[in-house]
Amino acid sequence: MNNRKIRNGIGILLLVTFLSIPFITPIQKYLSIPNEITTVHSNSPIAVPTMGDGVDIKEDNTDEVITAIDSSEFQALKSGSSKIVYEMAGLPIKQVDVNVLKDMKVIPGGQSIGVNLHTLGVLVVGHHQVTTKDGQVSPGEEADIKVGDILLKINGDKINKMKEVTPYVKTAGENNESLTVTVKRGDKTFETELTPTLDSNDDKYRIGLYIRDSASGIGTMTFYHPKTKKYGALGHVISDMDTKEPIQVHNGTIVSSDVKSISKGKNGTPGEKQAEFSPGEDVLGNIQENTPFGVFGELKDGLSGGKYNKPMPIGLQGEVEEGPAKILTVVEGQKVEEYDVKIVNSIKQDYPSTKGMIVKVTDEELLERTGGIVQGMSGSPIIQNGKVIGAVTHVFVNDPTSGYGVHIEWMLHEAGIDIYKEEKKAS
Repeated sequence: MNNRKIRNGIGILLLVTFLSIPFITPIQKYLSIPNEITTVHSNSPIAVPTMGDGVDIKEDNTDEVITAIDSSEFQALKSGSSKIVYEMAGLPIKQVDVNVLKDMKVIPGGQSIGVNLHTLGVLVVGHHQVTTKDGQVSPGEEADIKVGDILLKINGDKINKMKEVTPYVKTAGENNESLTVTVKRGDKTFETELTPTLDSNDDKYRIGLYIRDSASGIGTMTFYHPKTKKYGALGHVISDMDTKEPIQVHNGTIVSSDVKSISKGKNGTPGEKQAEFSPGEDVLGNIQENTPFGVFGELKDGLSGGKYNKPMPIGLQGEVEEGPAKILTVVEGQKVEEYDVKIVNSIKQDYPSTKGMIVKVTDEELLERTGGIVQGMSGSPIIQNGKVIGAVTHVFVNDPTSGYGVHIEWMLHEAGIDIYKEEKKAS
């Protein structure tokens, strides 16, 4: 019995000791040391945690990529790869891989923009019943065409506009023929036979489908990269209002927009910018991609009318700090203003992913005017420590003062600006 009590006591002691290890100060400091640090050449010094007396921190300066400033800070000298080594009594106890990327600067946006998208093919947004002498039918449903499908071709000919569909329907109906329709559903493409039916109400041939070839809305410009003329905006995908599916883009344009008023956000109800723009106004640029990270393309004449008109360095996700930051956005007319926010949390992401930060509006003026983050503010650039670190993407429905942000490096990646390209080639 005594032996069993001793064994149980030892087991409990070992368990308590094991569970306490992460809370021991030296262990905490060791665990806080990252395995890898990625930074940009022109950015501020690289700071690493110290472990107290007896532990030296040294750089591997074989290629002279970084140099020590003091016992815990290092300065990048050029792009490339290096190492920071923690040593105790001359023995290495921890290694940190350091990747220094070439300088990357963008002009932060904040401008309110109007977005005009033209879909790839025509999008099916609903079914309807056609009234015939024999009752009601829906040729589209009978052809197994579903809401969210994209009609790419009719009888082998590409279609991109709704008005292009009408002549095919009329001719096939008059000749009592079926249409061979090429349909895209998700990642799959297939053909189906669609037979127009005469509508007895107006004596016209119908296919029983509601279709759409364009969409529009407002958002905020995030960045412009002068070297490539590429831009990024919105920070999230544009989806069709009926199908809720991402719009596959054939082409599109962006134009300037004027914010006329704002519907304030409150718990349970997101606010919204009320803005006006005309698709026929001077086009700022094209839209080439509509992705989960926003819309992307090229600007015709660069970016103007912002708070900052000179390129600003980017801040990678490892450099984002919890604490004060700024956002750039428009709440009236076309004037870009700067407002205070707080980075509540920043998530380390190894692969492109949305919702990388949680952002809370702290600016009293912005809270008074908008209630926090509102629809139309998506894409507003986030600036911290003189660097563009990301963009506002979504508002929390139950807390309009807060929302998500996306890291700038993922938006640059989606725009086709690969900040890691040279380092990948070198390695």
